[in-house]
Amino acid sequence: MEFRPFGWTGVSVPVIGQGTWNMEEDDRKDAVAALRRGLDLGMTHIDTAESYGSGEVEDLVGAAIEGRRSEVFLVSKVSPGHASRRGTIQACDQSLKRLRTDHLDCYLLHWPGRHPLADTFAAFEQLIRDGKTRFWGISNFNEEELEEAVSVAGPHRIACNQVLYHLEERVIEHYVIPTCEEHNVAVVAYSPFVQGRFRSHRVLEDIARSKGTSARQVALEFLLRHHGTFTIPKSATMAHVEENAGAGDFQLTQDEIKKIDEAFPTRKPRRGHLPVL
Repeated sequence: MEFRPFGWTGVSVPVIGQGTWNMEEDDRKDAVAALRRGLDLGMTHIDTAESYGSGEVEDLVGAAIEGRRSEVFLVSKVSPGHASRRGTIQACDQSLKRLRTDHLDCYLLHWPGRHPLADTFAAFEQLIRDGKTRFWGISNFNEEELEEAVSVAGPHRIACNQVLYHLEERVIEHYVIPTCEEHNVAVVAYSPFVQGRFRSHRVLEDIARSKGTSARQVALEFLLRHHGTFTIPKSATMAHVEENAGAGDFQLTQDEIKKIDEAFPTRKPRRGHLPVL
């Protein structure tokens, strides 16, 4: 499994992690086992949020990492409605309780909301001083919102921006990824398989066959071709976890990247446009 520096933090994080969105809908025993198998395979970046299953998923993740917390780069998110200065700290305390840990590795604002960024970011900084998180970041911010966030926070404070990114939705390549690179902010791609609606393609199948891998693995590796990008596919089955982990074991050639780029074309969007799920 390849590891990269997580934005400006310098902390090495696996390029492929584990998402947990909608995991409350899966069999709990299978989901816990899948997360633990992912840790065995080096996918130690686990992402969750207080809103996932109204806290149920954080509790599930807490069970999965029990006894293994030191292995995990653990990320959770505060919902915008809770993101006042006081509310952010209270929400973090509740997340820590459900996760059965005394700290997060990174705490994110789930998407832009009504509370001033200055208040949310001040709370994040307080959480760092209190030892309750190591870093903080944002999620679902377009390039203009990211620039505003950087102007409020200052340089080298925002660790990452978590955004939708898959082969059929590559909008972030035009403005969001370059803006993140400019400010040394990691890009974390969520739903790389479109919440289970992944569609293969002859080009992916051909490349997979030549490398002895799978089309899903080729798709993940394509998303990771940008040096500052990470991805967090969600899987509650052992087979898919093992398949996801295998995507970190090979690299695509420039010719293969070109073929995938042509097979999944993207139009340059208007500025400020950011798709979400």
